Amino acid sequence: MATFDVFNHNVPAESDFGYSQAIKSGELIHVSGQLSLDEAGEFVYADDFAAQLQLSYLNMDKVLDHYGVTRNQVDSQALYVVELQQNAAVTAEGNLAYFGHHRPASTVVGVTELTFPGQVIEISFVVDTKLPA
Repeated sequence: MATFDVFNHNVPAESDFGYSQAIKSGELIHVSGQLSLDEAGEFVYADDFAAQLQLSYLNMDKVLDHYGVTRNQVDSQALYVVELQQNAAVTAEGNLAYFGHHRPASTVVGVTELTFPGQVIEISFVVDTKLPA
């Protein structure tokens, strides 16, 4: 029988939409799209791409901390970006700042809209706990 560990930020959206922030199954941690939700679970920084990107990465750190893993163990990520051409440079800068010398596999997808009005970025990722920290 497989066992798994579920993590949540304990924000209303998790029960409202019926999902978990992350599930660890075996050596892999699959993380739902992280976005700019504050501690109360409220969406913040509408239409402010740089602020949303920064808070999305900070929320990623909460997931990593829960599982005791590091950014170096992120093996892939997917970024969903509204107005990709306009936000491409900030996306690249934020990614480089967040990961440093680590280079996970990455897919960036331009989308027309995301869940919340004014939401312009969402980031999901997979962590391999066997990768060196």
